[in-house]
Amino acid sequence: MKILFAVDGSHVTKRMLSYLGAHDELLGPSHEVTLLTVVAPVPPHAARFLQAQMIEGYYQDEAQRVLDPIRQFAEQNGWKFRTMAAHGHAAETIAETAQRERFDLIVMGTHGNTSLANVVLGSVATGVVARSKLPVLLIP
Repeated sequence: MKILFAVDGSHVTKRMLSYLGAHDELLGPSHEVTLLTVVAPVPPHAARFLQAQMIEGYYQDEAQRVLDPIRQFAEQNGWKFRTMAAHGHAAETIAETAQRERFDLIVMGTHGNTSLANVVLGSVATGVVARSKLPVLLIP
C-alpha cells in the first residue's frame, strides 16, 4: 500500500508520528510511505522584490527544517519511506499530490480540541478531506 503522510513539523505531526510508531501493526514492512511537507508560498507582493533563487532556497530550507527530524524518526522506526516537499496551499497540494502519485491512503494529524470542524480537524485536514477522492486517516 502506498501511504502519504502529510507532515508540517508541528506538535500535531509529532503526536501523529508517535502514535504510528507505537502501533507497528499499522505500518507493516510491505507499505511504501512518503513523507510530504508543503511550505506556504511567499506572498506575491513580497516575492516580486526577491530573486527566484532566494525564494527557492527559502522553500528548500523550510522543507528541510520540517523533514530532517521526521526523517530521523522514520529511520529509527525502520520505516521504508521517501520524502517529498512542495510549496503552495497545503490542503490543495496534499490532495493533488496524493491523486497524481496514486497513493492509496493519506495520513495526517488533527488538532482535536473543540467541537468546531476547522478547529477539531484543523483547516488543512478539513481541506484535504473535502478535496480528496482517497481515504484519509486522521489521527488526533
